Amino acid sequence: MFLFPVSLARPFRRPSQNPLFRGLDPLASDHLEGTHDYLRISVTERCNLRCLYCMPEEGISLSPNRELLTTPEIVLLSTLFVAQGVTKIRLTGGEPTVRHDIVPLMQQIGHLRAHGLRELCLTTNGLSLHRKLDAMVEAGLTGVNLSLDTLDPWQFQIMTRRNGFSAVRKSIDRILEMNRAGAGVKLKINCVVMRGLNDREILPFVEMTKDEDIEVRFIEYMPFDGNKWSEGKMFSYQEMLDVIRLKYPELRRETGHKNDTSKTYHIPSFAGRIGFITSMTHNFCGTCNRLRITSDGNLKVCLFGNAEVSLRDILRKVNSGEPIDEEALGAMKEVAMGKANLLDSAGQPAPLLAANSDELLQVIGMAVKNKKEKHAGIGELEHMKNRPMILIGDQPPSPKLTHVSATGSAHMVSIASKSPTQRTAIAKCTITFTNPLALTLIRENQIKKGDVLGVARVAGIMAAKKTSDIIPLCHPIGITSVGVEFETGDNQEIDVTATVSCEGKTGVEMEALTAAGTAALTVYDMCKAVDKGMVIGGLRVVLKEGGKSGRWVEGERDGSGGR
Repeated sequence: MFLFPVSLARPFRRPSQNPLFRGLDPLASDHLEGTHDYLRISVTERCNLRCLYCMPEEGISLSPNRELLTTPEIVLLSTLFVAQGVTKIRLTGGEPTVRHDIVPLMQQIGHLRAHGLRELCLTTNGLSLHRKLDAMVEAGLTGVNLSLDTLDPWQFQIMTRRNGFSAVRKSIDRILEMNRAGAGVKLKINCVVMRGLNDREILPFVEMTKDEDIEVRFIEYMPFDGNKWSEGKMFSYQEMLDVIRLKYPELRRETGHKNDTSKTYHIPSFAGRIGFITSMTHNFCGTCNRLRITSDGNLKVCLFGNAEVSLRDILRKVNSGEPIDEEALGAMKEVAMGKANLLDSAGQPAPLLAANSDELLQVIGMAVKNKKEKHAGIGELEHMKNRPMILIGDQPPSPKLTHVSATGSAHMVSIASKSPTQRTAIAKCTITFTNPLALTLIRENQIKKGDVLGVARVAGIMAAKKTSDIIPLCHPIGITSVGVEFETGDNQEIDVTATVSCEGKTGVEMEALTAAGTAALTVYDMCKAVDKGMVIGGLRVVLKEGGKSGRWVEGERDGSGGR
């Protein structure tokens, strides 16, 4: 049974029973004295703008589609978090409105309102929002954070490297129009302030709040991969306050909620409010209640942290490691149909959880438990490796160590669900001699211990068959052929090439490496009396083919997942 409805799920263990879940339960606190009830999900890496502070000028490499979360996977994870106490979900990107099925996705997440979800929000650049806004509000949209860094159409084109200011204003106007009709969508405009670029527009943004119920939030310029951040470009919170108070000395601080990331101010008689997100000068980590899922399914507990763990890989175990698309979800529902009531108490389809929810919760709980009390300071953040802003919570996915579990322990990868295919790997290494006599004796078969290359060839073949006895986490496999070849030249070197094939569920890269390495060591053993200065080097895989990841050749970008 792959799935079960929330209404019939056995109760999740309380934090008192399992401390790994602290911070996820709405009635419990983690070591930061906060409740993590706010989930941000990036639904795409794509964006139709190229903002200076967000995306590297040269763009980003997009992940293969199969590595990104599908709509059913996003809904399953959303359901899991809501069942565990999350009350607010924000969809981010990239730019979420460019996702082709963003409205159906929001409709499915919107159904979780019957199970505890209170807010469904969107972070957007507003470029195409006005075309989808009505349907989104109908799906349950309650809040929009709209990124806009300038009110000047020409400056907009400079800062976003695209045209489209009028479309963004159209989206803002449409939200305000719908709110006047009672839609109740909270509108916040996020403005990243950069010295010498848009800091002169602080007051015009403040004046947007005079007649409209808008919160304009000024954000300190933050460092992410590729945005060429420097402290000199950062216009601080205190400097922004000083600019505003020169014209509006009556500016007053409001008492906010303990989980607010924004310091909120209000000018008496103004309809809206002003906020400041002070990530660089006054961190708010101690009360942060946010968790983030990246578009490739990694959990980030901190925007500025580079620690991530894949929820996608755990979730997909119920589908043999393959993406859970609508077809796969339908098949799982059919399996579950006869074993559980898939309707809730109102007779509506109940949202489904994956059967491995306990494993997901354990990993999530561990990540929350290990969350740092505060992120790095300016000096450290500037040099810390992190994703470009375009890919957060909103580097293509970090390479993953296949033999390391989500909690960091070593384990053997399961290959039970894989299909047998023809697989081949070729490995090479080089033996370099310091005494020319050694290579001469090998060619003339005059080494006292016998036929060096013949013995080395047999040793390599035997070693390939014993790889799983030598390398702890390798699977025993049925090898169909092993070939070990030697090439001698005039430069006092022997090139060793090992080719290994099998018909099986896992690759033979390790077998090829073991064969080449052992053959080279055998040459060393048989020739060390003549040349103790021999060097064995360059051991590597030069080709692998077969399996899900297909063919890889040395020099090409490594997109394989290992064995």
